[in-house]
Amino acid sequence: MKRTIAIICWALGFLAWSAVPVNAQNTDRAVPASAVQIQLSFAPLVKQSAPAVVNIFTRAEVSRSPLGGFGDDMFGSPFSRQTEKVQTALGSGVIVSNEGLVVTNYHVISEGTEVEVVLTDKREFVAEVIFTDSASDLALLTIDPEGDDLPTLSLGDSDGLEVGDLVLAIGNPFGVGQTTTMGIVSALARTGVGITEVGSFIQTDASINPGNSGGALVDMNGNLIGINTAIYSRSGSSAGIGFAIPANFVANTLRALENGGGTVVRPWLGIKGEDVTRQMANILKLEGSGGFLVDDVYDPSPAFEASIQTGDVILSLNSAEILSSAEMRYAVANSLVGDTMIARVFRQDEILDIVLNLTAPPEVPAREETQLTGRHPLQGASVINLSPAVSQELDLPGKWTGVVISEVPGGSIAARQGFREGDVIRSANREVIKTVVELEEVLAAARSRRWSFILDRAGRTVTYRLAY
Repeated sequence: MKRTIAIICWALGFLAWSAVPVNAQNTDRAVPASAVQIQLSFAPLVKQSAPAVVNIFTRAEVSRSPLGGFGDDMFGSPFSRQTEKVQTALGSGVIVSNEGLVVTNYHVISEGTEVEVVLTDKREFVAEVIFTDSASDLALLTIDPEGDDLPTLSLGDSDGLEVGDLVLAIGNPFGVGQTTTMGIVSALARTGVGITEVGSFIQTDASINPGNSGGALVDMNGNLIGINTAIYSRSGSSAGIGFAIPANFVANTLRALENGGGTVVRPWLGIKGEDVTRQMANILKLEGSGGFLVDDVYDPSPAFEASIQTGDVILSLNSAEILSSAEMRYAVANSLVGDTMIARVFRQDEILDIVLNLTAPPEVPAREETQLTGRHPLQGASVINLSPAVSQELDLPGKWTGVVISEVPGGSIAARQGFREGDVIRSANREVIKTVVELEEVLAAARSRRWSFILDRAGRTVTYRLAY
């Protein structure tokens, strides 16, 4: 753990050292003025940047019967014995410190039990996953260079980007080998594109294809200004619309990891809400459209302590305009526990500036993990009380009360009935469930073999009617 934190400190120190020249050089933009300038090459920039972009291989063990589906049904037969097969997936990553810190996408390594990093000079390293965040699709790995030098890319200032800036995308598309493509920044602060729960992406027309995920988006100063993450495509290949996680969000994640001693805890406000539409703006007598309408305030929370009220419209945070709930989530996620934010709020024809002191989400009530026993459809499943802290840990945004299934062992009654980890139990036999104790009481009191459950699953409401 100490080595991990030291690596993060090194990376952040390099970021602070490089921030000034990045901003200074961004003011020297100019379009090509002659045919000679058009013929200039990106080769020196590629030679400088590409060695720090690595291939990432993941391996996962899967069980399979020698006879396929037939063997699974032949209990007690030697043919039901299973063999192991290794599957390999491929993506990209970027080395950001000479100590071996590698940034990639969560989806690149999420299915793997073993992760291997391969450099362009053919060196191979077994990697340790030190941080994953599915909500932002980020993952951090460490490799041990054993005293050897590693090529690195320094984190640039992605807030200094402008639409039209030239960029290079470097990665390993389709597993054909390292490839560099060139394009421009075609849009900034893209939110609500359905890629991640939390994100405000750099959009580029530099070709990004499968296998590029986790690779580098590099500016003309040779700085890493984004982690290539996804494309918009109907064919699966590049259509000229690619998205990258901004480098400043990566740097903020590294700071949170350092401050948390190896654990990232993102701040929260403790509010729920929705986008302000043009029709809503007219009803509220609010000029223009956009903003975040507060529907609920959690007590206690930073928003509650600052007297944010239901019906308030948050127009900006720290002078950054808020036009949607996606921008609201990103602005908070891109801050640190302990930060102070100034929220500009519209309330009953008034504009107010309110100070918010960001805190970590509390674990209230305590999770009280319980494995359910007895004769009922949830037998064998483990459940915990929801809280703001558990909600963040399990990527359940906005779900702060209730009971969530934390584990469903394979072969258990609950697994056979179709219950899954992450299901939030809202009601059982038409009784609203708020705590683990309430769920146990409802299950124990049932006198019928007919059961009904209402669940929240991956953003959808699911109703189960069972006979057991």
